[in-house]
Amino acid sequence: MTDLPDRRLLLVHAHPDDESINNGATMAAYAADGAHVTLVTCTLGEEGEIIPPGLAHLAADREDVLGAHRAGELADAMRELGVTDHRFLGGPGRFRDSGMMGAPQNHREGAFWNTPVDEAAAHLVEVIRTVRPQVLVTYDTHGGYGHPDHIQAHRVAMRAAELADEPAFRPECGAPHRIAKIYWNRVPRSAADEGFARLRAAGAGFPGIADVGDVPGVVDDTLVTAEIDGAAHAAAKTAAMRAHASQIAVEGPFFALSNDLGQPLFTREYYQLVRGTPGAPDGERETDLFAGIAGAAL
Repeated sequence: MTDLPDRRLLLVHAHPDDESINNGATMAAYAADGAHVTLVTCTLGEEGEIIPPGLAHLAADREDVLGAHRAGELADAMRELGVTDHRFLGGPGRFRDSGMMGAPQNHREGAFWNTPVDEAAAHLVEVIRTVRPQVLVTYDTHGGYGHPDHIQAHRVAMRAAELADEPAFRPECGAPHRIAKIYWNRVPRSAADEGFARLRAAGAGFPGIADVGDVPGVVDDTLVTAEIDGAAHAAAKTAAMRAHASQIAVEGPFFALSNDLGQPLFTREYYQLVRGTPGAPDGERETDLFAGIAGAAL
């Protein structure tokens, strides 16, 4: 790709909807400010649990066409966030949703979890060398909450970042590129506690309320090194989450997945820098993921 903006952000997610829940406000903020935002989604989410009864026929154990439907939801969500560069790893359907940990689907042919990391990472290397992002965002080693595809997305993203910088690896994929900063998605415990307090006070109309521990990426506040204030893009994030209607039910500033347990919808999004030089003084959080990168600051 040529004539790309000075700031280029790459996000790697497991399924359609993960990006909007975790990073919707961040993506909208950077896209609106002129950065090039690239989303790579590793599977179509074929094994997802469907919320609307009218879509139940799409499920893996019935017509098995949920993946195509979720690809359409993802395209709608990206329009809401203003993101024009969204791709599926290796092309749509290359790697299949592996289901929850321990499910038989983990080991089926073509399942993302059942794919050698370097095989999947090679497809991401091509994206990295084409887009040449300075910043990468993905999950932690636990995938946020232990889903096999999230763990695999973490492994693939981190491995691809290494391989993309090795001149001897797949030279036909383009010139080597080193990503300056890598972040993992996080939620500080204090923010999670505050969000659930708001949910309980509001009495949002879900059958129940999730536990703070059910929110992916909740950690001690001290591990969080960056926060993006996405309040100005709250409507875009909310709309993007609504676009994933097969998987998410949104009610005001709260949402629920297929378990009908309410969670806060965060418009301030948090990260932990795990590779690269911090762009804020010790003890302070960055407010720009590109902070400290020459020629890429807001």
